[in-house]
Amino acid sequence: MDFNQAFDRLIGHEGGYVNHPSDPGGETMFGVTARVARAHGYSGPMRTLSREKAREIAKAAYWDRVQADQYDGAIGFQVFDAAYNHGIETAVRFLQRAIGVADDGHFGPVSLAALKAMSITDVLSRFNAERLEFYTKLSTWPEFGKGWARRVAGNLRYQAEDA
Repeated sequence: MDFNQAFDRLIGHEGGYVNHPSDPGGETMFGVTARVARAHGYSGPMRTLSREKAREIAKAAYWDRVQADQYDGAIGFQVFDAAYNHGIETAVRFLQRAIGVADDGHFGPVSLAALKAMSITDVLSRFNAERLEFYTKLSTWPEFGKGWARRVAGNLRYQAEDA
């Protein structure tokens, strides 16, 4: 799976403009927060952020930073989706826990060797379990939990298609 395919999937989870008062991410468009958009040179109103600009930001801010191209496409998508939703370090920690190495948030040669020693299905089952467990511990679970559970369910379906 390449970046464009992964981005198109991810947008299915994110949707368009959102400014929910209980969301600590604040105002978003296609899941891009205002803070991240500004850090990547976007200065307009969030409501008018184009899908193409969101794609450009997603590639630089998340896909490239988690080095998603180094993984099997199924794993690359899942790590990218988690990075987009939880941040880079947290996504990498989920993956490290899933493969049974120290979760320092930096994916190096030890992590890569452990990843390659496991089946994709095992890695992604454990990875999504880590995500779901993380979500349930958040104080905003009562408000947003249903949507997060749907996101993980969708990713489990993608896992079945991709593995």
